[in-house]
Amino acid sequence: MATSSFRQAHAFPVWQPMAALRPAMSASWWQWVASTDSLTARLMAAGGEKPFRVRLLRQGVAMPQPDEAQALGLALRHYAWLREVALCVSDTPWVVARSVAPLTQLQGQHLEQLGERSLGSWLFRQPDLIRGPLEATACAPRFAYPTDAESLWGRRSVFQHAGLSLLVQEYFLSSMADDLRLPSR
Repeated sequence: MATSSFRQAHAFPVWQPMAALRPAMSASWWQWVASTDSLTARLMAAGGEKPFRVRLLRQGVAMPQPDEAQALGLALRHYAWLREVALCVSDTPWVVARSVAPLTQLQGQHLEQLGERSLGSWLFRQPDLIRGPLEATACAPRFAYPTDAESLWGRRSVFQHAGLSLLVQEYFLSSMADDLRLPSR
């Protein structure tokens, strides 16, 4: 059951190529974590008739984490655009996500206007979209999110579109595993 209290994670994720975590991941989770299609579409399909909602947690200009800056090729201590959301099915967060983009590349992208719309619904409509390699982690997110659920797996990749580099990090929660009857790992 989700609550409105925020949980702060303190572990620093160790990002690895997907293949490195394959032996530790069940086949059920591999299908979710290693998929390269729209996570929004997959969550909506898995939820069936249950309503899907994006809950905007935070959006604005802030300092990215050092590993995020490195993934985007940004110099340390430079500000970036950040967006944190919970992807919810029946108001229960199944996934929490954090997106980071260089401020210098946001011109004309209108990402700040997404509000509670899915970033994936915008991304996967871009005809020139290129997705970089997926990386995965078994560590918890380093940002606050509204749930009692634990993070089971995280993944990230950099998307390229019209001169924009966008790091998208998604963390799959135990509430999703419970609702879909997935194994704990």
